[in-house]
Amino acid sequence: MINSDVYNYINVLDKAADGAWLRNEAISHNIANVDTPGYKRQDVSFEAELKHALRASKYVSLDQKISDLNKRGIDRINPRTYSDYSGYSYRLDRNNVDIDTESVELASNQIKYNGVIQSISGQFNNLKTVIK
Repeated sequence: MINSDVYNYINVLDKAADGAWLRNEAISHNIANVDTPGYKRQDVSFEAELKHALRASKYVSLDQKISDLNKRGIDRINPRTYSDYSGYSYRLDRNNVDIDTESVELASNQIKYNGVIQSISGQFNNLKTVIK
């Protein structure tokens, strides 16, 4: 079991959960600073990096891509927060946070996070079933 790939999906899902958690924090900061003059909204870059890493694999099946990603070092794929300076601001104080958009993003991100957590739980349930 030491050299097996049983945790490959769990490792990727763990990274996805970290990305969703970080995005939740960024959106919370955006909502908290909706009235701060000059504040630029923040977002998290993760999905594009994961997609790029999976496409870089020469393998065809998802299982093989996930295995290859873990072997190449999944720790290299990290979610990162960035400020959205390109977002247009229609406000005189140059703040580009729209509370309605942020609220929708927060709800959407929470659904994604819950789905990832359920997937992790499912993977561990599969392992428990195999061990029995």
